[in-house]
Amino acid sequence: MSDTFLVGNGAGFSGDRVDAPIPVVRSLVRRGLPAALFFEVLGERTVALAQLERRRDPELGYEPMLERLLEPVLADCFRHHIPILGNFGAANPPAAARLIARLALRLGLPELRIAVVAGDDVQGSIALDQLPVHEADGSIDTRAARLVAANAYIGAGPLVEALRAGADVVVAGRTSDPALAIAPLVHHFGWSFTDWERLAVGAACGHLLECGSQVTGGVFWDPGFKDIPDPANIGFPIAEVTATGGLVITKPEDTGGIVDLRTVKEQLLYELHDPAHYITPDVVLDITGCTLEQVGSDRVAVHGLRGKPAPETLKVTACFEGSWLGEGEVSVAGPNALARARATADVLLQRLKRRGLGVRARVDLIGVASVHDSDDGALWRAYDGPEPQDIRIRLAAEGADRDAVDQAAREVLALLCCGTAGTGGARWRLTPRILTRSYLVLRERVPTSVSVRTAREMSCEARGR
Repeated sequence: MSDTFLVGNGAGFSGDRVDAPIPVVRSLVRRGLPAALFFEVLGERTVALAQLERRRDPELGYEPMLERLLEPVLADCFRHHIPILGNFGAANPPAAARLIARLALRLGLPELRIAVVAGDDVQGSIALDQLPVHEADGSIDTRAARLVAANAYIGAGPLVEALRAGADVVVAGRTSDPALAIAPLVHHFGWSFTDWERLAVGAACGHLLECGSQVTGGVFWDPGFKDIPDPANIGFPIAEVTATGGLVITKPEDTGGIVDLRTVKEQLLYELHDPAHYITPDVVLDITGCTLEQVGSDRVAVHGLRGKPAPETLKVTACFEGSWLGEGEVSVAGPNALARARATADVLLQRLKRRGLGVRARVDLIGVASVHDSDDGALWRAYDGPEPQDIRIRLAAEGADRDAVDQAAREVLALLCCGTAGTGGARWRLTPRILTRSYLVLRERVPTSVSVRTAREMSCEARGR
């Protein structure tokens, strides 16, 4: 057994760069050490959106870019014994597994072993109103709202079970992000699930890698202040982990971006509400004694991590159908653009009142004031800075009545003829809103299961259905 194991990351969210895994796998193969690759593609609401897709088509509901992400690397990973783990199953892990099986057959890999991890979807099996609320906006009333998704954050246990069963690809739904890194480490090194210090290293490894390029310069990058080389080719992270708990964060040699004390600090503190008590299903991570050391170019060692026993409960995130969001945008440009934009904004708000649409709305003048403005537009109304060359006017309307919200957003389209001089580039869209609330459930109430089949077996089963 090698003393060093490599963990690579191929995606940090749904919508990440589809070519990002290629240099990561190339580096893992070149180094020749035992390794695993994981994809983290789920946000709080991603599973709910996937459930809506599954309602539309029973063969959808998984990561939409799954085939594009895996096709360039699947064969290399299989031939070099690099298991792939991902929560890319989202709301439909079995369908995701079938897609991977079809891809494997097309690539000439009929013996690829694919595991499906089930159990995170707790709709219908757990009464949410009997669980303690963990995180919620107190102003949101979900009593009359329709439940879209309810998923528990499962830990590394079933993922390890899949790897022990010989899985080359592990397809899961809602796992904790760190579990995707903890599982291959536990499997390779044989760490105990009560070795809190080792599990803490695994949790930190997963946390540092989970957002992909955020630890290699993405988001950190601020031109002229915090520059990074070759940002169009930013490399995704690789962790080097030793049996005794050593941890080094690096990236592929032939990629852009940077790994230094600053990037690692920023990602380490990301979403860490309590540095002494970062809760995961497998271990509670304490980074208060953590130190970082630059040990080479694009190489940062992480020391002093501590672990505490795993919690008795798991987090369940429930998503409910909410109201509707309507957005409309249009541009004005050239001389007097600011006056025309202000007049347009006022007209839009007047039109909503005039038609009695009963929606909650705001207007932003993008290029003048938007992100930090209040709903009443106080900043763009008071703006007295340089005259912008062009301004994008955005109307956002929200309400329970789909038609009223749609009509509000369409008021922007009418400005192509009813607006000020030089108005153009109108667009509008209507989006269902998702409300989220988190609960805590005893872990024994969330049983999991693992099934492993070859791509050939899955294909035969699909033909027999």
